[in-house]
Amino acid sequence: MRCNTQDVNQLNKHIGEFSGAFADLGTFLPLVLGLIAINHFSPQGIFLGFGLFALFTAYFYRRPIPVQPMKVIAALVIAQGLTPGMLQASGILMGLILLLLAYSGAIGWMAKQLSPTVSIGIQLAIGLQLIWMGGQMMSGTWLIGILAFSALFMSRFMPLPYLAMPLVLVLGMLWQANQGSAPSFTLSATTDWQLGWPNIDEWQSAALLLVLPQLALTLTNAVIATSAMAGEKFPQDALVDDKRFAPRRLATSSGWANLLLAPLGATPMCHGAGGLAVQYHFGARSWRAPALFGICCLLVALCWGDTIAQVLSLIPLAILGSLLAIAGLQLAWSKRFLDGKPFCIFVILSTAAVCLTINTAAGLAVGVILEMGRRQWHLISDLRH
Repeated sequence: MRCNTQDVNQLNKHIGEFSGAFADLGTFLPLVLGLIAINHFSPQGIFLGFGLFALFTAYFYRRPIPVQPMKVIAALVIAQGLTPGMLQASGILMGLILLLLAYSGAIGWMAKQLSPTVSIGIQLAIGLQLIWMGGQMMSGTWLIGILAFSALFMSRFMPLPYLAMPLVLVLGMLWQANQGSAPSFTLSATTDWQLGWPNIDEWQSAALLLVLPQLALTLTNAVIATSAMAGEKFPQDALVDDKRFAPRRLATSSGWANLLLAPLGATPMCHGAGGLAVQYHFGARSWRAPALFGICCLLVALCWGDTIAQVLSLIPLAILGSLLAIAGLQLAWSKRFLDGKPFCIFVILSTAAVCLTINTAAGLAVGVILEMGRRQWHLISDLRH
């Protein structure tokens, strides 16, 4: 019996690494396939960038630190039909800014000013946004989306919980193929590899339209919040290297990846707390998950053609929406909602509300101001006593 239990645990571990490697597809595929299908950007350059960045991440962190497209930049480029040069310029500029903040030490100072309550508030806002986006993606075929979401949510109670995600993906693709309906994405197998250099107008437009809106989200979610979550998920690593998941390292790896890979056609990339939450939820625990994801991206880049384009177009949008909603749910929830003090809950909700109604930068400012006020209040109270 013991041997059988050990075998099941070992199998579950391997399935978890495989499942976790692709658990973030709900965030990854809609944006990446949107850039390829709608904007006609080069799939080779985009997948090559993610492949190389993911392999480096697997080697550098030895944990399932996620690799994601920068959401604000990708969404704006898709929605406004912006040029490849603007996408390239935004990636290079983001890389330079992240490296400047990392090597100057400014990112470490910023992380110290961000209390856990402010970080949780930002994560709550981003999580709710992901849930909303996932619901929108499921709206076309609600039944498929709800069934997929229910299966993924209930998977934690199954004997092999990490098998749910790949099974849902495969069943969704089979359903799409048998339906004979139009695919979610129309992908071209003959898109050329776009190599070039942004002109002066593209640099200026990228800085104003893309980099500034993205910067606050990247610093909070992709650097500071990811650092805090990685330390929470893998506390044993701090005993070996207490700086492994430091904000400076996350900013440095993202900065160099964008600076070096954007000229090759890669979309701006970063890490992300939501990606870490959902990958960990579906079983990723080691470097194997990002390495497997990176290898698959490289194979897609090198072998792009009719077959790969047709296979990717079979993934139902509702399935991607269910994955995105699960990622948002994992990111939004925190134990602090159960055991936090009333003022902590107030800061969390206030930060999230401002993030949702205005933007992430404003939410960050409100959260920091509230926390500074709390610290001053405690300091004055201590002096009085």
